[in-house]
Amino acid sequence: MDLLAPASTFVVSLYALFSAAYKGLQAVYALRTNASSASDELVGSDLWPSVDVIVPCYNEDPRTLSACLTSIASQQYAGKLQVYVIDDGSANRDAVVPVHDTYARDPRFNFILLRKNVGKRKAQITAIRRSSGDLVLNIDSDTTIASDVITKLARKMRNPAIGAAMGQLTASNRRDTWLTRLIDMEYWLACNEERAAQARFGAVMCCCGPCAMYRRSALVSLLDEYETQLFRGKPSDFGEDRHLTILMLKAGFQTEYVADAIAATVVPDRLVPYLRQQLRWARSTYRDTLLGLHLLPSLDGYLTLDVVGQNFGPLLLALSVLTGIAELAFTGTVPWWTVLMIASMTLIRCSVAAFRARELRFFGFALHTFIHVFLIIPVKAYALCTLSNSDWLSRKIPTVPNGENKQVIVRSPMAGSNTTAGSAITESTHRADLSHRSARLVTSDGICSDE
Repeated sequence: MDLLAPASTFVVSLYALFSAAYKGLQAVYALRTNASSASDELVGSDLWPSVDVIVPCYNEDPRTLSACLTSIASQQYAGKLQVYVIDDGSANRDAVVPVHDTYARDPRFNFILLRKNVGKRKAQITAIRRSSGDLVLNIDSDTTIASDVITKLARKMRNPAIGAAMGQLTASNRRDTWLTRLIDMEYWLACNEERAAQARFGAVMCCCGPCAMYRRSALVSLLDEYETQLFRGKPSDFGEDRHLTILMLKAGFQTEYVADAIAATVVPDRLVPYLRQQLRWARSTYRDTLLGLHLLPSLDGYLTLDVVGQNFGPLLLALSVLTGIAELAFTGTVPWWTVLMIASMTLIRCSVAAFRARELRFFGFALHTFIHVFLIIPVKAYALCTLSNSDWLSRKIPTVPNGENKQVIVRSPMAGSNTTAGSAITESTHRADLSHRSARLVTSDGICSDE
C-alpha cells in the first residue's frame, strides 16, 4: 500500500509530460498557413472539374433530408454538378418521397431507391459506379453544407497528388442540449487541432464521412478493396470514412483538410446514442490503425507521434485515474497531485481552444473531461476487447446475396436513360415522375413492373 502514492504520482506525471509534449506539438502544427493565392482562382466553368455528390439515406427525417438537399442545390459552383441520392431501403420511404418530388425536375438530381437495405458502404458504391464526375463528394443525409463548400474543396483538389479532402464539421443542433454543445466543441478540436496538424504533412488520417471529397481516378481503383474489407475473416461494414482514407494513403495519395469548407451535421443529443457512436468509431479507429501502421515509416515522424498519442494518451489517463482511485480507497488519502494535474491539463487545453477560436464557451469543454474519463475510455476499452464484434451499432445491416440487390432507379424526368449500378442488371430507358409514384422496379431478370 505504501507504493500507491508514489505510483499514482509517477503515472499522472508521465501522463502530464507526454500530453503536454504531444498536444503542444499538435497545437503548433495546427496553426493555419496562408498557402492560397489569387492564382488558385479558376475562371470559367470549363476549367472547374465536374463533381458528383453522393448522398446515402436510411430512414432519414424528411426535414433533415430536405435541408441537406437544399444546401446542395444552393451550391455556388461554376463547374458541372450532379447529385445522386441513394435511399438504402428506408422503411419511411413514403415520408421522404415528397422531398424527392421537390428536386425531381432538377436535371442535376438523380435518385436511386434500393429495395433492400444493404448498408451505407454498398449504397455509396452503387452511386459512385453509376456516376462519372472528376471528383466525388460524399455527404451524409443529415448534413448541410455552406454554399461555397464544393468550390473550396474542388480548389484544394487541383493538386493531382491529393486523393481526398475534408471540410470542417460543426453540430447543426448544437444548441439543443448540453451534450450537443460539448460535441460541437469536440468536433472543433478534432478538426482544427488533430486534422489541421495532420494536414500540415498531407496525411489526414480520417476524412470524415459527413463531408469528404475524393478524386475519382483514385477512388475507382480502390472500390473493390473498399467494398470487400475484412477483419479477422469477417466483413467490416462500419468506419467507411477512416478505411477509405487509409486506402488513399496506402495508394500514395495525400489527404487534406480545408478549414473554411464548413459542413453542419446532426449529432446525438442523448448520452446512450453518443456512446454507441463512440463505440463504432473506436472499433474503426483500432482496426484501421492496425491496417495503417506500416504506412507510418513513409510519413513524417509527427504522424507516428500522433498515432501513439491517440492510443497511448488515453491509456495513461486511465491509469492515472485508476491509481488515484486506488490510493483513495486503500489509504484514505485524497490523490491531490492526480486531481491537480488532470485539472491543469484540462484548463490549459480549454484555454488554448478558447484563444484560438476566440470563444469563451470552450472553457465549458472542461465538463467533457468527466465524460471522457468515466464513459468514453471504458467504451474504448470495451471496443478494443471486442474488435471482431459489430453489435451495438446504429442499425443492423442484412446480408444481401449476390444477384438479389433489386433496385428502384428514379431519374429526373429531364434526364436521359440509365443503367442500374452495383449488380449486372440492365435497365431499359425510363422516365419517372416521383409525384405520381411511377417509378419502375427492375428485377434481376430484367422484368419491369410498377411499384
